[in-house]
Amino acid sequence: MPELKNSMRLYHGSFCEVKMPDLSECSRYKDFGQGFCLTSSREQARSFARISTRKAFGRNSIPPQRYGVVSEYSFASQTDLAVFDYPAADVDWLHCVAGHRRYRNFPDVVEAMKAYDVISGKIANDDTNITITAYLDGLYGEIGSESADSICISLLIPDRLQDQFCFRTVKALKTLKFEGSERIWL
Repeated sequence: MPELKNSMRLYHGSFCEVKMPDLSECSRYKDFGQGFCLTSSREQARSFARISTRKAFGRNSIPPQRYGVVSEYSFASQTDLAVFDYPAADVDWLHCVAGHRRYRNFPDVVEAMKAYDVISGKIANDDTNITITAYLDGLYGEIGSESADSICISLLIPDRLQDQFCFRTVKALKTLKFEGSERIWL
Protein backbone atom coordinates (compact mmCIF):
# COMPACT_ATOMS: atom_id res chain seq x y z
CA MET A 1 0.00 0.00 0.00
CA PRO A 2 1.67 3.24 -1.08
CA GLU A 3 1.94 6.00 1.49
CA LEU A 4 0.40 9.38 0.68
CA LYS A 5 3.44 11.57 -0.14
CA ASN A 6 4.13 15.07 -1.38
CA SER A 7 3.91 15.38 -5.20
CA MET A 8 2.28 11.94 -5.46
CA ARG A 9 0.09 11.49 -8.55
CA LEU A 10 -3.45 10.29 -7.91
CA TYR A 11 -6.22 9.43 -10.36
CA HIS A 12 -10.02 9.54 -10.35
CA GLY A 13 -12.13 7.64 -12.88
CA SER A 14 -15.57 8.95 -13.78
CA PHE A 15 -17.92 9.71 -16.67
CA CYS A 16 -16.72 13.34 -16.66
CA GLU A 17 -13.66 15.45 -15.94
CA VAL A 18 -13.48 16.58 -12.30
CA LYS A 19 -11.40 19.75 -11.99
CA MET A 20 -12.80 20.79 -8.61
CA PRO A 21 -14.14 17.91 -6.49
CA ASP A 22 -17.30 18.63 -4.51
CA LEU A 23 -17.99 16.47 -1.46
CA SER A 24 -21.74 16.97 -1.80
CA GLU A 25 -21.52 15.13 -5.15
CA CYS A 26 -19.75 12.13 -3.59
CA SER A 27 -21.66 8.98 -2.68
CA ARG A 28 -22.16 8.31 1.03
CA TYR A 29 -21.94 4.55 1.19
CA LYS A 30 -18.45 3.96 -0.18
CA ASP A 31 -15.74 1.85 1.48
CA PHE A 32 -14.43 4.70 3.64
CA GLY A 33 -17.59 6.80 3.74
CA GLN A 34 -18.49 9.91 1.80
CA GLY A 35 -15.49 11.42 0.11
CA PHE A 36 -13.62 11.94 -3.14
CA CYS A 37 -11.90 8.65 -3.97
CA LEU A 38 -8.62 8.39 -5.84
CA THR A 39 -6.03 5.73 -6.57
CA SER A 40 -2.33 5.71 -7.35
CA SER A 41 -3.07 3.25 -10.18
CA ARG A 42 -3.86 4.91 -13.51
CA GLU A 43 -5.11 1.53 -14.77
CA GLN A 44 -7.52 1.18 -11.82
CA ALA A 45 -8.85 4.69 -12.54
CA ARG A 46 -9.34 3.76 -16.20
CA SER A 47 -11.37 0.74 -15.15
CA PHE A 48 -13.50 2.91 -12.84
CA ALA A 49 -14.02 5.46 -15.63
CA ARG A 50 -15.47 2.73 -17.84
CA ILE A 51 -17.65 1.30 -15.06
CA SER A 52 -18.81 4.74 -13.86
CA THR A 53 -19.80 5.78 -17.38
CA ARG A 54 -21.80 2.60 -17.97
CA LYS A 55 -23.57 2.92 -14.60
CA ALA A 56 -24.39 6.61 -15.12
CA PHE A 57 -25.78 5.89 -18.59
CA GLY A 58 -27.76 2.93 -17.21
CA ARG A 59 -29.35 5.25 -14.61
CA ASN A 60 -30.11 7.83 -17.32
CA SER A 61 -27.86 10.29 -15.46
CA ILE A 62 -25.91 11.15 -18.60
CA PRO A 63 -26.63 11.11 -22.33
CA PRO A 64 -25.04 8.33 -24.37
CA GLN A 65 -21.27 8.70 -24.61
CA ARG A 66 -18.54 6.32 -25.70
CA TYR A 67 -15.89 7.40 -23.22
CA GLY A 68 -15.10 7.86 -19.55
CA VAL A 69 -12.59 10.31 -18.09
CA VAL A 70 -9.58 9.90 -15.83
CA SER A 71 -8.73 13.09 -13.94
CA GLU A 72 -5.17 13.39 -12.61
CA TYR A 73 -4.04 15.26 -9.48
CA SER A 74 -0.86 15.92 -7.60
CA PHE A 75 -0.93 15.83 -3.82
CA ALA A 76 0.68 18.63 -1.82
CA SER A 77 1.10 17.42 1.74
CA GLN A 78 -0.14 19.37 4.69
CA THR A 79 1.32 18.68 8.13
CA ASP A 80 -1.95 19.05 10.00
CA LEU A 81 -3.88 16.71 7.71
CA ALA A 82 -5.28 13.76 9.69
CA VAL A 83 -4.64 10.61 7.64
CA PHE A 84 -5.59 7.07 8.61
CA ASP A 85 -4.07 4.20 6.65
CA TYR A 86 -5.19 0.59 6.51
CA PRO A 87 -1.95 -1.04 5.29
CA ALA A 88 -3.67 -4.37 4.55
CA ALA A 89 -7.10 -5.82 3.84
CA ASP A 90 -7.47 -7.23 7.33
CA VAL A 91 -10.27 -7.46 9.91
CA ASP A 92 -10.03 -3.76 10.86
CA TRP A 93 -10.21 -2.75 7.20
CA LEU A 94 -13.17 -5.11 6.61
CA HIS A 95 -15.10 -3.67 9.56
CA CYS A 96 -14.48 -0.13 8.29
CA VAL A 97 -15.77 -1.04 4.81
CA ALA A 98 -18.77 -2.92 6.24
CA GLY A 99 -19.60 -0.04 8.58
CA HIS A 100 -19.49 2.58 5.86
CA ARG A 101 -21.44 0.52 3.36
CA ARG A 102 -24.20 -0.17 5.91
CA TYR A 103 -24.21 2.19 8.87
CA ARG A 104 -25.84 -0.20 11.33
CA ASN A 105 -22.67 -2.33 11.21
CA PHE A 106 -19.70 -1.26 13.35
CA PRO A 107 -20.99 2.22 14.32
CA ASP A 108 -17.99 2.68 16.64
CA VAL A 109 -15.59 2.27 13.70
CA VAL A 110 -17.59 4.70 11.54
CA GLU A 111 -17.62 7.23 14.39
CA ALA A 112 -13.87 6.90 14.97
CA MET A 113 -13.14 7.50 11.27
CA LYS A 114 -14.92 10.88 11.39
CA ALA A 115 -11.72 12.29 12.93
CA TYR A 116 -9.76 11.80 9.68
CA ASP A 117 -9.44 14.01 6.61
CA VAL A 118 -8.16 11.14 4.46
CA ILE A 119 -8.56 7.38 4.83
CA SER A 120 -6.45 5.08 2.68
CA GLY A 121 -6.41 1.35 2.17
CA LYS A 122 -7.21 -1.41 -0.26
CA ILE A 123 -10.24 -0.92 -2.49
CA ALA A 124 -13.17 -3.28 -2.56
CA ASN A 125 -14.13 -2.74 -6.21
CA ASP A 126 -16.82 -4.23 -8.45
CA ASP A 127 -14.81 -7.45 -8.75
CA THR A 128 -15.04 -7.94 -4.97
CA ASN A 129 -18.53 -6.50 -4.47
CA ILE A 130 -20.20 -9.93 -4.48
CA THR A 131 -17.96 -11.10 -1.62
CA ILE A 132 -18.52 -7.95 0.47
CA THR A 133 -22.29 -8.08 -0.17
CA ALA A 134 -22.42 -11.75 0.87
CA TYR A 135 -20.55 -10.82 4.07
CA LEU A 136 -22.96 -7.94 4.76
CA ASP A 137 -25.92 -10.27 4.19
CA GLY A 138 -24.53 -12.75 6.74
CA LEU A 139 -23.85 -15.56 4.26
CA TYR A 140 -20.48 -16.38 5.87
CA GLY A 141 -21.92 -16.26 9.39
CA GLU A 142 -22.59 -13.47 11.85
CA ILE A 143 -21.07 -10.18 10.67
CA GLY A 144 -18.02 -9.43 12.78
CA SER A 145 -17.51 -13.01 13.92
CA GLU A 146 -14.01 -14.42 13.54
CA SER A 147 -15.16 -17.10 11.10
CA ALA A 148 -17.18 -14.74 8.86
CA ASP A 149 -14.33 -12.22 8.83
CA SER A 150 -11.81 -14.93 7.96
CA ILE A 151 -13.91 -16.37 5.13
CA CYS A 152 -14.59 -12.95 3.61
CA ILE A 153 -10.98 -11.79 3.70
CA SER A 154 -9.71 -15.08 2.24
CA LEU A 155 -12.16 -14.79 -0.67
CA LEU A 156 -11.12 -11.20 -1.45
CA ILE A 157 -7.54 -12.22 -2.25
CA PRO A 158 -6.25 -9.10 -0.45
CA ASP A 159 -2.85 -9.10 -2.16
CA ARG A 160 -4.49 -8.38 -5.51
CA LEU A 161 -6.57 -5.42 -4.37
CA GLN A 162 -5.54 -1.94 -5.54
CA ASP A 163 -5.27 1.11 -3.28
CA GLN A 164 -7.66 3.96 -2.70
CA PHE A 165 -7.45 7.30 -0.96
CA CYS A 166 -10.72 8.80 0.27
CA PHE A 167 -10.46 12.58 0.72
CA ARG A 168 -13.28 13.28 3.18
CA THR A 169 -12.97 16.98 4.05
CA VAL A 170 -12.63 20.32 2.28
CA LYS A 171 -9.25 20.68 3.97
CA ALA A 172 -8.13 17.42 2.35
CA LEU A 173 -9.44 18.46 -1.07
CA LYS A 174 -7.35 21.64 -0.89
CA THR A 175 -4.21 19.47 -0.99
CA LEU A 176 -5.08 18.27 -4.51
CA LYS A 177 -3.97 20.12 -7.63
CA PHE A 178 -5.75 19.22 -10.86
CA GLU A 179 -3.15 18.30 -13.49
CA GLY A 180 -5.35 17.32 -16.42
CA SER A 181 -7.51 14.53 -17.74
CA GLU A 182 -7.75 11.93 -20.47
CA ARG A 183 -10.66 10.27 -22.21
CA ILE A 184 -10.92 6.50 -21.92
CA TRP A 185 -12.84 4.96 -24.78
CA LEU A 186 -15.35 2.27 -23.86
